[in-house]
Amino acid sequence: MSYAYLFKYIIIGDTGVGKSCLLLQFTDKRFQPVHDLTIGVEFGARMITIDNKPIKLQIWDTAGQESFRSITRSYYRGAAGALLVYDITRRETFNHLASWLEDARQHANANMSIMLIGNKCDLAHRRAVSTEEGEQFAKENGLIFMEASAKTAQNVEEAFIKTASTIYKKIQDGVFDVSNESYGIKVGYGGIPGPSGGRDGAASQGGACCS
Repeated sequence: MSYAYLFKYIIIGDTGVGKSCLLLQFTDKRFQPVHDLTIGVEFGARMITIDNKPIKLQIWDTAGQESFRSITRSYYRGAAGALLVYDITRRETFNHLASWLEDARQHANANMSIMLIGNKCDLAHRRAVSTEEGEQFAKENGLIFMEASAKTAQNVEEAFIKTASTIYKKIQDGVFDVSNESYGIKVGYGGIPGPSGGRDGAASQGGACCS
């Protein structure tokens, strides 16, 4: 199926926060309560529409365990968007966000759109992290924020689409050089290439992150 743009996403966060479940809910509209640990990286894709344009999301679901961190890092480079996930019932997964964010900022391009997701909001009775704390962390770090539930599908669609809308707006604003696929964006048949030139700053930033 043809698309105007293809956006590459990466899903990051501690093990067991529901990264694979979020991906499965978004791509297949189903919830799998028992999920094997992700070994390395898994992959999913789905078409969405933004501004009447078909956009394909290519989503890389990464392993949360420390032993796979180096594999995960290699996927940051080519990503236009990231979903940074924690579990609202497990305080330590929230405490580790700063470390994940530091990794992302160090290895990804500077213009990557990051959505912070507090997953498992269906388990509010076991909540260990308040919505306000999530909002505050997102605000301090310039992230988009949403609480979601991979189980009930609440806000799952919105999380992926809102991230895509942010990336799309950056393309319209000329932030991304869409001819450079290392930004995690690929122009398809229906894509409108942005104006060329005038983005040397972004290009040099992109270059620096690969050193």
